[in-house]
Amino acid sequence: MTEEKMPAAEANVVFDDEQNSYEFAFHVLPTVAEGEVEGVFNSLKELITKDGGEIFDEEAPERFELAYEIVKPLEGKNRKYSSAYFGWVRFKAESEKIEHLTEEIEARPELLRYLILKLTKVEEESPFRFHEALAEEKTVTTVEESKVVPDLSTGAESAEDTSEVKTEDESKEGEVDESKLDEALEKKDV
Repeated sequence: MTEEKMPAAEANVVFDDEQNSYEFAFHVLPTVAEGEVEGVFNSLKELITKDGGEIFDEEAPERFELAYEIVKPLEGKNRKYSSAYFGWVRFKAESEKIEHLTEEIEARPELLRYLILKLTKVEEESPFRFHEALAEEKTVTTVEESKVVPDLSTGAESAEDTSEVKTEDESKEGEVDESKLDEALEKKDV
């Protein structure tokens, strides 16, 4: 018995016209005016829909600071960018349309970078909302300094203990007793 091997060219043939789910994530250059970003976003969505793609979820681009500088050659010079407008679109499309879409996206000079990913069923059902997560992360709580750092120059150990305690070792006002400092740090587990 001999084994028959399928040629590689035939192995890539898809026999059904089923659409796959994709995510198109992108950074718009920070040099694009804030009022024009929505127009860029809408034109990118038009690229997807004109070839038969169906958009089912999106997150509009918003400006944020990048984790590191990205260099992009523009007008014969390498330009460095430390911020961009980030957004994404999820859509369904036939796999053979993605190559054409990629070519059209690459021709867009207002994009810093982009990525198109094929989604699994689990990824499709639970999108990550980047800007919502970023807003939650930036939530700041204000705490009075006296509740966090004890006043060691007076020997008081907490904000509740406001009576001034001075020892004979403190000859000058404002001096800190090293042993009390060590003791306070041990109590606070700092």
